[in-house]
Amino acid sequence: MMKKMSMPTSKTSLVLFLCQIISALDVPLDSKLLEELSQPPTITQQSPKDYIVDPRENIVIQCEAKGKPPPSFSWTRNGTHFDIDKDAQVTMKPNSGTLVINIMNGGKAEAYEGVYQCTARNERGAAISNNIVIRPSRSPLWTKEKLEPNHVREGDSLVLHCRPPVGLPPPIIFWMDNAFQRLPQSERVSQGLNGDLYFSNVQPEDTREDYICYARFNHTQTIQQKQPISVKVFSTKPVTERQPVLLTPTGSTSTKVELRGNVLLLECIAAGLPTPVIRWIKEGGELPANRTFFENFRKTLKIIDVSEADSGNYKCIARNTLGSAHHVISVTVKAAPYWITAPRNLVLSPGEDGTLICRANGNPKPSISWLANGVPIAIAPEDPSRKVDGDTIIFSHVQERSSAVYQCNASNEYGYLLSNAFVNVLAEPPRILTPANKLYQVIADSPALLDCAYFGSPKPEIEWFKGVKGSILRGNEYVFHDNGTLEIPVAQKNSAGTYTCVARNELGKIQNEVQLEIKDPTMIIKQPEYKVIQRYGQVSFECIIKHDSTLLPTVTWLKDNDELPDDDRFLVGKDNLTIMNVTDKDDGTYTCIVNTTLDSVSASAVLTVVAAPPTPAIIYARPNPPFDLELTGQLERSIDLSWIPGDENNSPITNFVIEYEDALHEPGVWHYQTEVPGTQTTVHLKLSPYVNYSFRVIAVNKIGRSQPSEPSEQYLTKSASPDENPANVQGIGSEPDNLVITWEPLKGFQSNGPGLQYKVSWRQKDVDDEWTSVIVANVSKYIVSGTPTFVPYEIKVQALNDLGYAPEPSEVIGHSGEDLPMVAPGNVQVHVINSTLAKVHWDPVPLKTVRGHLQGYKVYYWKVQSLSRRSRRHVEQKILTFRGNKTFGMLPGLEPYSSYKLNVRVVNGKGEGPASPDKVFRTPEGVPSSPSFLKITNPTLDSLTLEWGSPTHPNGVLTSYTLKFQPINNTHELGPLVEIRIPANESSLILKNLNYSTRYKFYFNAQTSVGSGSQITEEAVTIMDEAGILRPAVGAGKVQPLYPRIRNVTTAAAETYANISWEYEGPDHVNFYVEYGVAGSKEDWKKEIVNGSRSFFVLKGLTPGTAYKVRVGAEGLSGFRSSEDVFETGPAMASRQVDIATQGWFIGLMCAVALLILILLIVCFIRRNKGGKYPVKEKEDAHADPEIQPMKEDDGTFGEYRSLESDAEDHKPLKKGSRTPSDRTVKKEDSDDSLVDYGEGVNGQFNEDGSFIGQYSGKKEKEPAEGNESSEAPSPVNAMNSFV
Repeated sequence: MMKKMSMPTSKTSLVLFLCQIISALDVPLDSKLLEELSQPPTITQQSPKDYIVDPRENIVIQCEAKGKPPPSFSWTRNGTHFDIDKDAQVTMKPNSGTLVINIMNGGKAEAYEGVYQCTARNERGAAISNNIVIRPSRSPLWTKEKLEPNHVREGDSLVLHCRPPVGLPPPIIFWMDNAFQRLPQSERVSQGLNGDLYFSNVQPEDTREDYICYARFNHTQTIQQKQPISVKVFSTKPVTERQPVLLTPTGSTSTKVELRGNVLLLECIAAGLPTPVIRWIKEGGELPANRTFFENFRKTLKIIDVSEADSGNYKCIARNTLGSAHHVISVTVKAAPYWITAPRNLVLSPGEDGTLICRANGNPKPSISWLANGVPIAIAPEDPSRKVDGDTIIFSHVQERSSAVYQCNASNEYGYLLSNAFVNVLAEPPRILTPANKLYQVIADSPALLDCAYFGSPKPEIEWFKGVKGSILRGNEYVFHDNGTLEIPVAQKNSAGTYTCVARNELGKIQNEVQLEIKDPTMIIKQPEYKVIQRYGQVSFECIIKHDSTLLPTVTWLKDNDELPDDDRFLVGKDNLTIMNVTDKDDGTYTCIVNTTLDSVSASAVLTVVAAPPTPAIIYARPNPPFDLELTGQLERSIDLSWIPGDENNSPITNFVIEYEDALHEPGVWHYQTEVPGTQTTVHLKLSPYVNYSFRVIAVNKIGRSQPSEPSEQYLTKSASPDENPANVQGIGSEPDNLVITWEPLKGFQSNGPGLQYKVSWRQKDVDDEWTSVIVANVSKYIVSGTPTFVPYEIKVQALNDLGYAPEPSEVIGHSGEDLPMVAPGNVQVHVINSTLAKVHWDPVPLKTVRGHLQGYKVYYWKVQSLSRRSRRHVEQKILTFRGNKTFGMLPGLEPYSSYKLNVRVVNGKGEGPASPDKVFRTPEGVPSSPSFLKITNPTLDSLTLEWGSPTHPNGVLTSYTLKFQPINNTHELGPLVEIRIPANESSLILKNLNYSTRYKFYFNAQTSVGSGSQITEEAVTIMDEAGILRPAVGAGKVQPLYPRIRNVTTAAAETYANISWEYEGPDHVNFYVEYGVAGSKEDWKKEIVNGSRSFFVLKGLTPGTAYKVRVGAEGLSGFRSSEDVFETGPAMASRQVDIATQGWFIGLMCAVALLILILLIVCFIRRNKGGKYPVKEKEDAHADPEIQPMKEDDGTFGEYRSLESDAEDHKPLKKGSRTPSDRTVKKEDSDDSLVDYGEGVNGQFNEDGSFIGQYSGKKEKEPAEGNESSEAPSPVNAMNSFV
């Protein structure tokens, strides 16, 4: 008996309910409407789930969201609330949730490692970000190990282990030698996926002592080097061949798990002799087409974008002539969760129904959980309109309080997905978005579409009326679209008029009027007609039109659907097209196109051009090929060739081209021999020995070249000795004990006979030796071994064949191989010119100790310590190279008030010689950089508190600070300037007796004994009297910035340009400009407009070594600009040396010293005549110069030294004047002193004084606290793979 299938009652009711759900509202993308409607928060931008940061840079954790009202932001760290106000290193960007953790100003990246989550909240709900796992990147040093040499028998396999340090992210591995050249790889030698170097079998040429494994950590831009590995291959005869054996993977089977969408990499590397060949198959299936690639000489199988269908057994087979070996890898493809249906935002009206659906797949199947406003829905506040059914939330009869943001979390063991979707319940009266009285124009008998874009909640009903008091429109003559548009399928003249659109719902009603005009269609009443015209005649096409009087037509003519030719023969009139002096090229189809703003019509006609009957056409063509070629007068080195010309085809032959074929050396290849005038039909040809000649002739006229004639009979010339010797003979040693002789071999027909060989001869120059000669085959190189190091040789290479020698060759001079120089330059002296520039001198080394071509001298110099802090730092060497005939050079870019060391080395083609003893020198004091910060806090009615930080680069001993300030009124006029001198050991100041509710501008800088540094500016305002407006409750302890304003104008100057950057607070969409001029000059400011609203600009074309003033302004803000800043461009290139005796400042200084000495002599003379004594010591003790004091008050010393690695401050760039890069625009690793303004690098061109700039050779060392411990950093994997 058949059983009736039944559905459970609960399931039936659920299906019926879902069928009755009203579709959600569509919100039009109207910017004005979107600004007015309330909306829960939506996360628009966030950092990646697994966020690896550079530990040397500030950490920026992004969290941006939109909503109405604008959302507020909060953060959790490791599952608990993260109070950023309690951490001075952490700030949140204004109007944003993005966190900025200040690492560059003393913070430690490791202290902020953890799991972060952002919440954006407003009155309608809360959206949350993914779990963002912050981990600082690590590039640990290689652990030291003792590596024993590898002694391997020829033919055996070998594995060189790399074992790189564990970094974050993992490093990229590559093998190189001592010369930084990548080691060649092949089917025999290759690098595995784990970084090891595998030799299927070793050969004698594998012997070397510099197998070096390098690990490149891209995140921190560092490269670590393993100690060199030595391999020595010893030979045994005979070499035993071996069948394949797999080096990796081991065993017969293995397993591999990969995630869906990733790249699958399978590797098999085998040993054996001969070298095995690898082949891949998939058992029971085919390798996927278009996604399979073979790498590393087919040892690596790569399948991209893997899916579950790629699971299975993959077999690699290694085979050579002795046998085979195989390995089976069982691959299982798992999948992190991926979306099938992600939940979408839902906009509902009160009383409506809706659903949120969240469906995801994965392997294993992910679990689905819901959150409401960031809280698990099970413990979220109750909502009677909400019902959760697995992956679906059902809403029924919602109210405005039902608005919320829901989060769907799909997770399995391999990861998670998180999606925010809001339910926004809106009660809005109708709005019509179409502009009022919009005019529509259509052509009669065409469709008319009248828009009525609308929005309302509940969804409004739309009605259309014609006329002011017309009845509602109905019937088949109208089509009413769901978006409110009224369509009139066939608009007639009587359809014109005013139409009214009415939108109404239970909250109100609104209407809008639009206008419809009906225009007459455009017509061509006289069309162009088919024409046949004789060549050189005249033809005309007519195109007469009729159109609506209110429309302006344009008439365009086309030929063959393209523009008319640019030719004066084509005349376009109002109603016609005329073609004068018609040619064959005018044949084709001509089209008249009439366009108005509403319609377009066209008509075409064909023009056929025919030839005039009386005059026959003259055919001009290329000549016919010559024929009947004949060879006469055969001699050993010459022959006569004759031929009969072909028809010239109405164009005279201008010349004949003769070509030849050498059937002995290059059969089938024809070469140019000579050419003769068109009136000549014979030619005497010169021939070469040992060539099997054939000839052919080509005729040429003004039309072109004929086809080649048939080849002549062959003629073989007799052999002879060579006529010439090889060209470009050179002798250059590749090793210290050899001489490599090279030349360009003769071409085939230059050999003049069989058995081409070369006689290579050499002897040492300036030594009474006989020539040593060898005869070699037809090659281009010979190596002479056992030569002394770098001595000149006379060399010659002579060609010969079976019939004899070529003429005696000329001699060339070569040199045997170079070796490293033997001695270091002596008498190294350093003259310090100023605080950033020094000049170094040395004595040249004897040429005989160079042992090679003298290329130049290298100066290595590095900063040992900063005298202002008495601290040491890592050794970061810089290199300058000067060409061979120079014995001095300039050292630019030094840091003021620092101790340096340098040494000098001689360079030849082989490399560098030993270094000279280190020379120590010191740079004098300079002006300091600007104070690191200036904060103004605690505003009262008549006082402000100023706090500041000392300059990042004091460049000397700070003597004091200078504070200047002045009031600013409402029209931006500046009041009187007040100046205060503050001791150098102070870090805060309370200014009293200020005016209440007044804005002040502050200028603050530091001084050393050399002078004042660049200043930092800030503005603040005292609070209003209590009788006035109340002070804000939030942030009352901080002075709120005044808008608009431009602050922190900073410059980074080079020789001829400067990067200007600034911070702007104020209205958006402001265009900036930069004004600049020479400091102290009365010339007008020069103005440069900044493209867009960028906050940086590059000034170009500046004069080197010149002080400039600069300020930034905003267009449209009357008289509003930043304070002035002063910077100085860098000195001229190192080659531009200036005689100090000719400098104005030096002459003035000498005059002042002479005047002072004269005054002292006069005073002493007067005192002596009076019989008194001048109490110099007492006066000096009574009026001691406060600036000539010890740097440390307690003991008069310069302060204690710190360890070489610990001075983190010395990692920062040297600042000069106002050349202070903003930490928003310049990365820390880029901020060290750059020598780029002085040259092109080690391989660059020489400057005028013979110098060119080298690269940094030192590497920054990690602090001891980081050490190798960084490779063991904890990694919160669970936070990346699971949301909860």
